[in-house]
Amino acid sequence: MNSSLKDKLAVLPDKPGCYLMKNASGEIIYVGKAKVLKNRVRSYFTGSHNGKTQLLVSEIVDFEYIVVSSAIEALILECNLIKEHDPRYNVMLRDDKTYPYIKITNEAQPRLEITRKVLKDKAKYFGPYPNAGDASEVKKLLDRLYPLRKCRNMPKQVCLYYHLGQCLAPCVYEVSAEENQRLVDEISRFLDGGHEEMKQTLTEKMLQAAENMEFERAKEYRDQIKSIEAVMEKQKITFTDTVDRDIIGFAVEKGWMCIQVFYMRKGKMIERQTTSFPYYGSETEDFMSYVSQFYYDKQNALPKEILLPQESEPELLSEWLGIKVHAPKRGKKHELVKMASENARIALQEKFALMSKDDARTVQAVHNLGHILGIPVPHRIEAFDNSNIQGTEPVSAMIVFTDGRPDKKEYRKFKIKTVEGPDDYGSMREVVRRRYSRLLKENQTMPDLIVIDGGKGQISAAMDVLENELGLYIPVCGLAKDEKHRTAQLMYGDPPEPVNLRRDSYEFYLLQRIQDEVHRFVITFHRQSRTKTMLSSQLDEIPGIGEKRRKLLFSHFGSLKKMREATVEDFRQLGIGDKLAKEIIGHLRKLDT
Repeated sequence: MNSSLKDKLAVLPDKPGCYLMKNASGEIIYVGKAKVLKNRVRSYFTGSHNGKTQLLVSEIVDFEYIVVSSAIEALILECNLIKEHDPRYNVMLRDDKTYPYIKITNEAQPRLEITRKVLKDKAKYFGPYPNAGDASEVKKLLDRLYPLRKCRNMPKQVCLYYHLGQCLAPCVYEVSAEENQRLVDEISRFLDGGHEEMKQTLTEKMLQAAENMEFERAKEYRDQIKSIEAVMEKQKITFTDTVDRDIIGFAVEKGWMCIQVFYMRKGKMIERQTTSFPYYGSETEDFMSYVSQFYYDKQNALPKEILLPQESEPELLSEWLGIKVHAPKRGKKHELVKMASENARIALQEKFALMSKDDARTVQAVHNLGHILGIPVPHRIEAFDNSNIQGTEPVSAMIVFTDGRPDKKEYRKFKIKTVEGPDDYGSMREVVRRRYSRLLKENQTMPDLIVIDGGKGQISAAMDVLENELGLYIPVCGLAKDEKHRTAQLMYGDPPEPVNLRRDSYEFYLLQRIQDEVHRFVITFHRQSRTKTMLSSQLDEIPGIGEKRRKLLFSHFGSLKKMREATVEDFRQLGIGDKLAKEIIGHLRKLDT
């Protein structure tokens, strides 16, 4: 850290505000908000951080800050600054998918139109609708029911809409402001859930027309009723009230965040919006940053209520937007937020599954990884991981990826033999020595790249054995994890240094898959080893049970549970006498109590 940076950190105020982090080129690379600037900004330069934050901090050479009077002002300012500077490490609202709204224009002679932009123009906006088709259906229905102006530019004479009774023709006839306001109010009520009232009115008119033997008019009313039912009532009701609400959930995995927004309008779930992106800050901060940006340009078309997960900051958003924002802890609203978060989790899993099945990109990622590390294409990658619990039953495992795909017949398991206690470096030395001594002895093909689950220490231990003991010069890289045990950084070189690899790249995802797979494999092996040891030790406590009988018992019964539930007669089939059988059953049942 340079002296200028230290001096600035020393004089930070203990007030709310926003901070702008800059790199050596003076480019703003991150914008954040803080309730107390002094505490938040200093936290970047003290203590340990995960790989993502380390990458950000490593580029910071200067910062500036803006003091505001409240946390709300900091929230609004953060949105403005992110939109203005487009910082590389900020979560950005990049999803260009917008949904259509029905708009009643703010004009002397108002019109209905469909728009995807919500502007601060004092117009009335209703929606969003799932797609342009649905919005168009609703607008056509309203055009038939309410005779607002239809033409964008005023014609010089009446058009067909006037003759159909669907326009008051303000182009020729004077239409009072009161009449226009009445129509606007009726349309607003209709779109706010008043279509049931309109249906009732039309039904009464239909019956009256039929009674007066005006069957053509009665048929028109009937068709209008059917249109309302077809357009307004085809959505599944999910709430008994008619409150417009947005339900927002999120999930994170492998350094990515996915956010799901469920739109509920008039008690009906009409649409969902899914957005996923790599994130660099904390989960809650980046989630709230996204949500703030999401509503920044929509303050003319806000729902009545927003539901967020419990780990969010609803009070701040509620105060800023002036509507009800809360994080329900129980009940149906809580279940809706859980459903949104579960959908986000599934969307991320689907994203990763599709990425792993993309053969062309997977092969290209292997080639790119070699280029990034400055080595030949690593067609064969061997990866290692260790596992032990408080030093007991230490094991290690190795997996193989060939051209970016797992090659399971090549996987290997190792029981640690020479290391006592929880010594990851010692375990790594042993398995690397055993693995590549054997390949040398049997004259087998060496891997193009070795991946170690760990940071500088594990990489150095593996390289020391390979080069100084075995005379092998195989590229070795490491995958360091953050505090939540997620892949955070690729380490490579001598000495090992972080490699700048974009989190949303296929190369990074390939390394994550390798790390996840070797971790899964070694943990499964460790559990199996511990289970066998525990089972064996329980039988070893019984006099008369040696290794031969223990294997015989497990071969016949398969588990301690079945031995415990067996009868003396079941043991006779194995040549075990009644006395020993009773001792085995009694001992196992005693352990179970």
